[in-house]
Amino acid sequence: MSKFRKDGKKGVPGINSGSLPDIIFMLLFFFMVATRMKENKLQVEIIKPKAEMSVELEDKDNVDFLYIGFPVDVEKEGTEPRVQLDDQLINDIQAIGRWKNAAATDGKTPFDVPTSLKVHQDVSMLIVSNVKEVLRDVDALKIVYSTDMK
Repeated sequence: MSKFRKDGKKGVPGINSGSLPDIIFMLLFFFMVATRMKENKLQVEIIKPKAEMSVELEDKDNVDFLYIGFPVDVEKEGTEPRVQLDDQLINDIQAIGRWKNAAATDGKTPFDVPTSLKVHQDVSMLIVSNVKEVLRDVDALKIVYSTDMK
């Protein structure tokens, strides 16, 4: 029989990190291709009013958008101005308050998240005022109006 000797302690071989950048770029490419940004399909026509001076929002990711305009599908929805939340038209204006409370996540309140109103230029201010009252009732006091530059 032969006898095995261990002359010295042999360490664990190092991890080969030569292919690590390839794996990282492959994962990055996968997530870039597989991720889809949320897009709202507008069901109301929006022609924003012109403004001489306006300031662009810095953090557009943390904004709730609310659309007020005339329905695109006139035969189905009529010709009266409507409010669109996310991807649906609403009939009850009080749904805005429920939507705002449900949209408050990650410990944020409706007060913390600004609401951007995208309003058709020919819509009556009565509708906009009613929407602002509902937002005020749920403490969503940060309101931004979207405009086009002249």
